[in-house]
Order: sequence, then C-alpha cells, then structure tokens
Amino acid sequence: MSTAEERIQILKMIEEGKISASEGAELIRALDQSSQKTQDPLKGTSQPRWFRVRVTDIANGRHKVNINIPIGLVNVGMKMGARFTSEIEGFSYEEIAEAIRHGRQGKIIDYTNKKENERVEIFIE
Repeated sequence: MSTAEERIQILKMIEEGKISASEGAELIRALDQSSQKTQDPLKGTSQPRWFRVRVTDIANGRHKVNINIPIGLVNVGMKMGARFTSEIEGFSYEEIAEAIRHGRQGKIIDYTNKKENERVEIFIE
C-alpha cells in the first residue's frame, strides 16, 4: 500500500487544478500497483522518493510550475505531462528513465528556453 503522503500529494494536485480528478484516480491506481512491486534499496542508500519539476519565468523569477510527483508514478506522470510540453532539442525522456533506474539523485535536467523566457529544472530526490 502507498504512503499517505503520496496520496495527499495527488489530492493536492487535483485541488490546485494541476491534474483532473480522472488523472488523479489513474495516478492513485498506478501508485497502488507500483507499491506492490517495490524493490529493496541497496544497502547504505535510500531510494529516490520524489520527481520534482520546476518551471521558472526568467524575467521575474516566479515559478510557473512547481510539481512534485511520487517517484513510483513517474511513468504515468511523464505520459500525462507529455501532452503539455513540446520536445526539447537534444533531450530524451529515456534520460530521465535511465537516471531513475540507476538511482541517480539531484538535478538531472536544467534547460533554459530563451524563446519562451523559461527555465526548466527536473530533480530526483
């Protein structure tokens, strides 16, 4: 079973209008499925728990997007998020999946889109 914290995060995303109720239900189903398949972390290390995406307006420094997704839902979240973003030159979703598979933590993407005046940062924590 998933942690209460992860479920609360999904409900907050619904409440804030970041995702629809049906998308939230899909995330909770995926969370339940992923929690049944959890792997034991390597000795002496902790598994990443959160996938964080932050989009900042370069001009005023305000966050346009600041979303935290439980790491177990990244595949579902990436499929949903792909609808809202255009392709970034030289970037592949496989890079994120590979970083997660290898237990990498910290900032994995830091991209500045000068045309849209935005900075996109993606973290695994």
